[in-house]
Amino acid sequence: MKTAYITGGSKGIGLGVAESLLKDGYHVAISGRSMESLDAAKAQLNSDNLIIIQSDVTSFDDETKAVQKIVETWGQLDVCISNAGVGHFKSIEDMTPEQWKATIDTNLTGAFNTTKAALDALKLSKGYLITVASLAGTNFFKNGSAYNASKFGLVGFTQAVMLDVRQLGIKVTTIMPGSVSTYFNNHVPSEADAWKIQPEDIGQMVVDLLHMNPRTLPSKIEVRPSMPPQK
Repeated sequence: MKTAYITGGSKGIGLGVAESLLKDGYHVAISGRSMESLDAAKAQLNSDNLIIIQSDVTSFDDETKAVQKIVETWGQLDVCISNAGVGHFKSIEDMTPEQWKATIDTNLTGAFNTTKAALDALKLSKGYLITVASLAGTNFFKNGSAYNASKFGLVGFTQAVMLDVRQLGIKVTTIMPGSVSTYFNNHVPSEADAWKIQPEDIGQMVVDLLHMNPRTLPSKIEVRPSMPPQK
C-alpha cells in the first residue's frame, strides 16, 4: 500500500485530498499546527489508514521529524503534498513585517522545508511531489503583495525542483486553484459557495495525476470554477 503525506491536512483542500487518497487505497498522514483541528479531521476521516502529526511547516526540524514518523510507521513515502498556506491581504502601507514574514515563511519556505525533508524518501520510492499554489501565482491583484509574492515564488520553486529531480524518477506538479470553498482567510463555507471549486475536486485531481501514465507529466495545472457569478 502506498503512502502519502499532506501538510495543512486538517481542513479545506488538504482534508479533501486526504479523503480522496484514503478512498483510493493509500496510507495517509496529515499534519498541521493545531492538534484540536487534527483530532477533528481524524474523527471525520475515520480511517485505520490515517495518522495525524503536529508539525509547523516553517520549521525544517518539524518537517524532518514528520517524514521520519511516516517512514517509521509505514516504511516508505510515495506522495508528498505541500499544501499548508496562509493569507494576509493588505496594501503595502498596512502590511506589517510580521504578516509579510508569516506569509512567506509558510507558503514558500514551508514548501522548501517539506520538500527538502521528504526528498530522500521520494528518491527511494520514485515518488511524486505536489505543491498547492494558486492562480495568484501568475495573476497579481490589489492588496496581494505578500500572497502574490509567496505564490509566484512557489510556482517558480516547484517548476525548478521538477527540473532538478525528474531524472531521479520523481514527478513534480504544482496545482494552481482559483476560488475554492474552504475556511481559508477566516471564510466559512456555505451554500453560497456552491459555484466554487470544492476540496474534493482537488482531491480527485490529485488521484487522477497519480494514476496518469508515468511517461507523462502535467507539471503545472491551472484550475478555475467553470461558472463563476457574473460581475
